[in-house]
Amino acid sequence: MNTLLILTRPSLFPTTKHSPVPLFPSVAQSIPLYRPKPILSPLSFRLSFKSRRSPFSAEPQLSDADDEELEDDEEDDDDYEVADEYDEYEDVSAEVSDDAQQSEDEEEISVDSSNRHEGSTWQRVEKLCNLVREFGEEMIDVDALADIYDFRIDKFQRMAIEAFLRGSSVVVSAPTSSGKTLIAEAAAVATLARGRRLFYTTPLKALSNQKFRQFRETFGDNNVGLLTGDSAVNKDAQVLVLTTEILRNMLYNSVGIASSGSGLFHVDVIVLDEVHYLSDISRGTVWEEIVIYCPKKVQLICLSATVANPDELAGWIGQIHGKKELVTSSWRPVPLTWHFSTKTCLLPLLNEKGTRMNRKLSLNYLQLSASGVKPYRDDGSRRRNSRRRGRNGSLDSMVSMSEQPLSKNDKNMIRRSQVPQVVDTLWHLKAKDMLPAIWFIFNRRGCDAAVQYVEDCSLLDECETSEVELALKRFRLQYPDALRETAVKGLIRGVAAHHAGCLPLWKSFVEELFQRGLVKVVFATETLAAGINMPARTAVISSLSKRTSNGRIQLSPNELLQMAGRAGRRGIDEKGHVVIVQTPYEGAEECCKLLFSGVEPLVSQFTASYGMVLNLLGGARVTRRSNESDETNALQARRTLEEARKLVEQSFGNYLGSNVMLAAKEELAKIQKEIEALTYEISDDAVDRKSRKLLSEAAHMEIADLQEELRAEKRLRTEFRRRMELKRFSALKPLLKEFENGHLPFICLQYKDSEGVENLVPAVYLGKVESLDGSKLKQMVSIDDSFALSSVGTELNSGESDTHQDVEPTYYVALGSDNSWYLFTEKWIKTVYRSGFPNIALTQGEALPREIMRTLLDKEEMQLEKLADSELGGLWYMEGSLETWSWSLNVPVLSSLSENDEMLHMSPEYIESVEHYKEQRNKVARLKKMIARTEGFREYKKILDMAKFTEEKIKRLKARSNHLMNRMEQIEPSGWKEFLQISNVIHETRALNVNTHVIFPLGETAAAIRGENELWLAMVLRNKILLELKPAQLAAVCASLVSEGIKLRAWKNNNYIYEPSSTVLNVITLLDEQRNSFQQLQEKHGVEIPCCLDSQFSGMVEAWASGLSWRELMMDCAMDEGDLARLLRRTIDLLAQIPKLPDIDPLLQKTAKTASDVMDRPPISELTG
Repeated sequence: MNTLLILTRPSLFPTTKHSPVPLFPSVAQSIPLYRPKPILSPLSFRLSFKSRRSPFSAEPQLSDADDEELEDDEEDDDDYEVADEYDEYEDVSAEVSDDAQQSEDEEEISVDSSNRHEGSTWQRVEKLCNLVREFGEEMIDVDALADIYDFRIDKFQRMAIEAFLRGSSVVVSAPTSSGKTLIAEAAAVATLARGRRLFYTTPLKALSNQKFRQFRETFGDNNVGLLTGDSAVNKDAQVLVLTTEILRNMLYNSVGIASSGSGLFHVDVIVLDEVHYLSDISRGTVWEEIVIYCPKKVQLICLSATVANPDELAGWIGQIHGKKELVTSSWRPVPLTWHFSTKTCLLPLLNEKGTRMNRKLSLNYLQLSASGVKPYRDDGSRRRNSRRRGRNGSLDSMVSMSEQPLSKNDKNMIRRSQVPQVVDTLWHLKAKDMLPAIWFIFNRRGCDAAVQYVEDCSLLDECETSEVELALKRFRLQYPDALRETAVKGLIRGVAAHHAGCLPLWKSFVEELFQRGLVKVVFATETLAAGINMPARTAVISSLSKRTSNGRIQLSPNELLQMAGRAGRRGIDEKGHVVIVQTPYEGAEECCKLLFSGVEPLVSQFTASYGMVLNLLGGARVTRRSNESDETNALQARRTLEEARKLVEQSFGNYLGSNVMLAAKEELAKIQKEIEALTYEISDDAVDRKSRKLLSEAAHMEIADLQEELRAEKRLRTEFRRRMELKRFSALKPLLKEFENGHLPFICLQYKDSEGVENLVPAVYLGKVESLDGSKLKQMVSIDDSFALSSVGTELNSGESDTHQDVEPTYYVALGSDNSWYLFTEKWIKTVYRSGFPNIALTQGEALPREIMRTLLDKEEMQLEKLADSELGGLWYMEGSLETWSWSLNVPVLSSLSENDEMLHMSPEYIESVEHYKEQRNKVARLKKMIARTEGFREYKKILDMAKFTEEKIKRLKARSNHLMNRMEQIEPSGWKEFLQISNVIHETRALNVNTHVIFPLGETAAAIRGENELWLAMVLRNKILLELKPAQLAAVCASLVSEGIKLRAWKNNNYIYEPSSTVLNVITLLDEQRNSFQQLQEKHGVEIPCCLDSQFSGMVEAWASGLSWRELMMDCAMDEGDLARLLRRTIDLLAQIPKLPDIDPLLQKTAKTASDVMDRPPISELTG
């Protein structure tokens, strides 16, 4: 507190000298004091390992490769769990951070005991409020707000608070765990002191509940309320925590209608937490709508993770909302240290400067280490080794080998050899005092399996174990149905799983134990990184890619940094740790490439919906009441299409399209002009002109003639190479045809990757795709234009009579030694071997190997990725499964296959074409030597070197051009076209007359519903067929409308689910006819909003609504507990809406209320307090 403040006003809080422990843990930022680290000795390491490599005597071990294989049978659908955390079905985007150094002004200062304050945080807030009431709002400034806390606030926090107090809207972009919430808290204190209201919005119900509890501790129970789809607590409080869709619906009621009784009465401030979610492809629209519809008198505080374009976000908000200020920070209060885990060690991922990858993690280095060659360690060793080089050349050869580019097959072999067991990495974390840790695995089976593999390793001491056992006893008594029996053993050992398959109550229990330090490792899916306050010392990321419905995809930089941001606890850890684990698919190189690629920009995902169109065109309130005047109804319906268009066109996408797109186009045009000019400079004519100036006429003529001859010979070489390829085709076709029914030969595939590295892949040949009758691969290749082939011809002016040949490529399939399926044409076959798998059954009655492999191929999801392309067809691959693994292991390495075993060499025509090509290649080489020996070559080479330099510059410009074009593709202006298409459907269904703005009952109902397709839900709920249903039957029908994304688990084949009653099935069948008609109407107008109707899980909901207990419901159930709970919560949410919807039959409303009340019982009922 500065001296001037003490002299001019009474001190808000008396100082005292107390203990250094933070007094108020509820505040977002804790005191930056560090606890002494525990002394760790080898004897104190309590993991019950029999050896470092083998912690279990007979149990199988789980490696991260096994984690990946578990994904083959499971698409990770935890995203659906996150979707249900939204009232508006929003998803989690990426929250990112960096390790930028804090400036001197921002350095964290330990709290001196003389600056500590007495009393709770709420008591200090109350004192400030009393001062404001007594002396006026002038008492509120940044120092008064900073005095609320027991620590010095950071520079970016102070800047943001100052901007807020100046009356500006504030956009804050800062890393995870940097204290962004403190800015919102300070704004809430100022708003409370002024006697106004603040709304705090979050995208997740769990986050809303968490903030609600936190703010009640900070501001007092009476001053904080909660409003979500499930709960309404003290909703008239001055500080109201609510989900984004609830706020958006309030704004629907006030946008553009000045006298309509706005739901934002006396609201001064709206905090949009996690505002970077507007980039989410399916759920980002609601964030943009809030900013667009929000009255300009309301200050916005937008809290975002680190993104690439915070200036564009701030510019957009300033353009449509008024005065704004941008505050950015790249400093992390707890710096991150990156590590990489292999089979044998845990190494720093980066070099000492943090600028590039640790060289000891390169594949070449790992290859050398595996071969037994000891790399140089210091200058002395280099000198000693150098003396031996004369006597032994093997060292030189090994070093030169380490500098050679590796093929894809070599990389895969090295990676697989370095994949650690889960317990290997856990041992390193324990030994280096890096626990507690959150271990991210991208599928729930992998999380559960990891717990089982390490549950015999005790991470807790006796006291901690007793605490966990006591907590389990209390939880069992309070929520007997929610106890996850299969997880108890691991929990007592200090490990747990956290994913969508768990009940919400159980996940909350795990989170509580983790925060108390009683769980040392949580194996979790990436949904845990979505913002729940559960920081750890270490974040372990098991893979840089994950399996989705579209195949395996790499994590984005934002996703990687979002998970990494969970590491490092402010006030506890001096630094956080992020551990990346080696996998069969990627290693340290891929990690560094991802890490240094930079965060991604925010993009607009603005899309129109039925609710948006109805609420914008239909006025503030669409529900008509008998006591409303005609004047009010006219006021409600006066918004025109043009007025709605002006609102829609204020989207972030249109801002980017008009401002950023214009700048990008201008820069792109400049780059294209520069590329054209530079390309002309390196053309043959330009090079010739320059050589005329520098060289004598004789020297120029000599080089020019030789260059012309060289170009002609190169063209001929290309034609000979082409002919050689076609001869290979001719030799391969009959050769491969011989093996269609015989044994399965080994082959070698050859291609160059994007970096120009030649890859050789040994594989076992299965057959021609055309011969795989009824297979999914054959069907896909025949339908998809990406695989289209055409005949290729060649003609040589060599004086030969038979110089024209047409060849039609054919697709074949093989299984590689890297457990990948390859789809290819003859172009990519290097050679075929005599040896292979005999097509003989291993045991009597078993299928032949060819049939087994065809069956395994047909089980794959056919997610093919292109490796290389040519006019003779492409080379594609997709990952194999656990079942194909043993087959791929029996494909020999190329070094063990003899050249004498190659069958392609038996073709005399092919051998002759190879000889012709070699002769022509030698001619070209001789001409190059002749040019190098000419009189003026030294000067001529300078011209060529300058041309190469110019080519490099052109490459850089093209890379910049591609970056700009990709950025422009991301910027898709929100189209008015989609809005009109939806309005046409609404008009044709008689929900709303777009011309007169008259809303019919169907439109009133649809406008009030929350859901993905509001109009379809309204059509179902207004159907008279539902009136005859009992509560449990109505619940079952409602479940069929909200079951999207719920799945049976493939590993629970022998289990079952309850079937719905015949009454429910009959109703759903009738509704399906209505849905087909509605879908046709949508297709007619180009609308692609899904209409869910699936009876698969209706029986489970009907059983629960009929009173079946949770244990009975889950006995031998083919669903995970979390999936069923999520479906039941969705159903309850829809049922709870029905009594509040306008123009719904009272009988249906009564039935829905009864069903909702019956279903909302433990263990799926959610607690808000």
